[in-house]
Amino acid sequence: MKIALQGFEGSYHHSVAMEYFGREHDFVWCLNFREVARMVEKAEADYGVMAIENSIAGSIIPNYSILQNSRLQVAGEAYLKITHCLMTLPGVRMEDVEEVYSHQMALNQCVDFLEEHPQWRLIESSDTARSAQMVGEKRLANAAAIASETAAELFGLEIRQRGINSIRNNYTRFMILKRHDLIIPPDANKASLYFKISHERGALVRVLTQMADESINLSKLQSYPIPNEPWHYLFHVDMEFDDLTDYVSAIDRIQQVADGVYVYGVYKRGNGVVG
Repeated sequence: MKIALQGFEGSYHHSVAMEYFGREHDFVWCLNFREVARMVEKAEADYGVMAIENSIAGSIIPNYSILQNSRLQVAGEAYLKITHCLMTLPGVRMEDVEEVYSHQMALNQCVDFLEEHPQWRLIESSDTARSAQMVGEKRLANAAAIASETAAELFGLEIRQRGINSIRNNYTRFMILKRHDLIIPPDANKASLYFKISHERGALVRVLTQMADESINLSKLQSYPIPNEPWHYLFHVDMEFDDLTDYVSAIDRIQQVADGVYVYGVYKRGNGVVG
C-alpha cells in the first residue's frame, strides 16, 4: 500500500504510520496536510495519516477544514505519546554540543531542559526529522537534534537523553484517511462528523441533547468558523457508542434539529497509545 504522510522520514507521523500499518509499505512524503488529502483523493495513495489534535497544543483547526473540503473518509485513529529525544553523531560528547536543531514546537516543548544548557544556540528547522537527518548527513560534530527515536535509528544518531519534553504526558491524535466508500466496519464504535446549526438561542443544546438521549459519549466538540459566513460556525463532533444502533438513532435525531450533518467516518476507536 501507499501511505501519504506530512513531513519527512523519521517524523512522528512516520512512527505512528509504521505502528498502524506496519513497516512494509510505501510511505509517500508530503510537504503539507493538503497534499496528503489530495494524494488520497486522486488515488495516488491508499491512505493518509493526519494529526488532528495534541493534548497540550489543542486542536489543529486547519485540518478540520481539510476534512470538510476534501470529503475523505476517516478509516481509523491512532494516538502517539510524543517523546522528544536529544541526539548527536556517535561519539559526540554533551560538552561538544554548540547548536541544537529542531522544529519550533519541539524546542518550545523542551524549554526546561534547554534552559539547563544556556550555552547552546537553538536553531529552528522545518521538521524534527529533517533536523536529525541534517545532523547525520552533514556529520555535524558540534550539533544535536531534537527528534523521535525513529529518527535517531534511521539517520545513525545516538540518543543522549530521552524524554526531554517539559510535560511528559504529551499525546497527539492522528486520523487515518481513505477515499469515501461508506463501508462501516462491524466492530465500529466511534464516529466523526460535523453539523451546522441556526444562529439562535438553544440550537446547540438541542443537538447535544439528542446524543445524550441515545447513550452517546461525546468525546470531542470543536467549533470552527465558516469562511464565507462571519461569526457562524461548524461543529466537529467525535462520538463513542457501544451499539451501532445507538449511533444510527442519534444521527437520525440530530438531522431533525441541525441545519446540516455530514459524517466523516464510522470506525473502531484507537486502543492504547503508540510510543
